[in-house]
Amino acid sequence: MPKQEKPLVIVAHPMPEDWIAPLYEHTRVVVGPADRPGIDPSLAPYFPQVEGLLTWLSDPVTEDLLAQMPRLKVVSNYAVGVDNIDLAACTRRGIPVGHTPGILTEAVADLTWALILAVARNIVQAVEDARAGKWGMWSPTGWLGADLHGKTLGIVGMGQIGQAVARRGLGFGMKVLYTSRTPKPQVEAEMGARRVSLETLLAESDVVSLHVPLTPETRGMMGEAQLRRMKSTAYLINMARGKVVDTDALVRALREGWIAGAGLDVTDPEPLPPEHPLYRLPNCVITPHIGSAARETRKRMALLACENLLLGLEGKPLRHCANPDVYG
Repeated sequence: MPKQEKPLVIVAHPMPEDWIAPLYEHTRVVVGPADRPGIDPSLAPYFPQVEGLLTWLSDPVTEDLLAQMPRLKVVSNYAVGVDNIDLAACTRRGIPVGHTPGILTEAVADLTWALILAVARNIVQAVEDARAGKWGMWSPTGWLGADLHGKTLGIVGMGQIGQAVARRGLGFGMKVLYTSRTPKPQVEAEMGARRVSLETLLAESDVVSLHVPLTPETRGMMGEAQLRRMKSTAYLINMARGKVVDTDALVRALREGWIAGAGLDVTDPEPLPPEHPLYRLPNCVITPHIGSAARETRKRMALLACENLLLGLEGKPLRHCANPDVYG
């Protein structure tokens, strides 16, 4: 009996070989280009035979793409969020979609606090001035920021990441408010956190940190009315998805002093064009969606993405499936 050929998988973009070593061992791997988002058209000759697809959050997986891959058994997204994937279309075709929750919790919480400190303590401007030789004579009013100790931290979305951010806030002596679809009695007992409405959280918090998934309910949830409800001395941190915040309203809020500042690891649009006005605002710190960008975290994410993909190729339940309805 002839030896069965290994299944063909597409990895949308290059990744370190040791991160995806299981794929090279068990499948035939075709890798897309590094310099363009999306599933590149140059990969189209492989579409009729591909059985597994490993995507990044910048790679749309649409009904049209799926129609070109009749043998596709599994999509494995190298991310926690799956808003780049048409889940309903995958489910209709019986294709499970894997993702990588849990692994990046601590890394994202660390970066959340890096942004909180950067914007609250005016660190970016101070670094730029030091490099430009603007240190000069020490002044009691130079590069003033805000105290965080004793202030109130508002967590919008008390999932794993929100909880990790809140725990770090306790180390700064902050009080914690949170919003969540369901109460978190264990979190409240552990942290002394208080569940409140979004309106109350915005009005009372000195730092508002967003950690919700992008859904029809959360899209644009931070618009003009919500930003105006915040304290003029408060800071907005977005570690969720760019479309959770109305970008035009945020620009006005920062320019006109509705809020004191913002730290963004996600934007709308994304990537944010270099000429965008947010870059020119001194009270806004932007990082290019690097919440999970710690070496150990990114490798663990890749290995989990490989595991999800290989399980899907074998017809087994994925470790983390974003569309569990696919299993009936």
